[in-house]
Amino acid sequence: MKNVIHVPDMQCENCVKRIENALKAAGLNFTVSLADKTVTVEGCENCLKTALNELEDLGFTPETA
Repeated sequence: MKNVIHVPDMQCENCVKRIENALKAAGLNFTVSLADKTVTVEGCENCLKTALNELEDLGFTPETA
C-alpha cells in the first residue's frame, strides 16, 4: 500500500535531507518529492503513522488525504 503525505512546509533540499535521514533511520520505504511537496510511504498503516510522527518531530505539518 502506498500512502501519500503532503508536507506544505517542505521548502528546500535541506528539508528533503532531514526528512530522508529521519525516515531511513525509522526503517521506512519511501520517496520524497520537493516539487510536489510530498512524501510517499510504502507499507502498512503503522508505516504511515511512523512517518507522520517522524515528520511532526522534525517540525513539519504533514497532511494526509
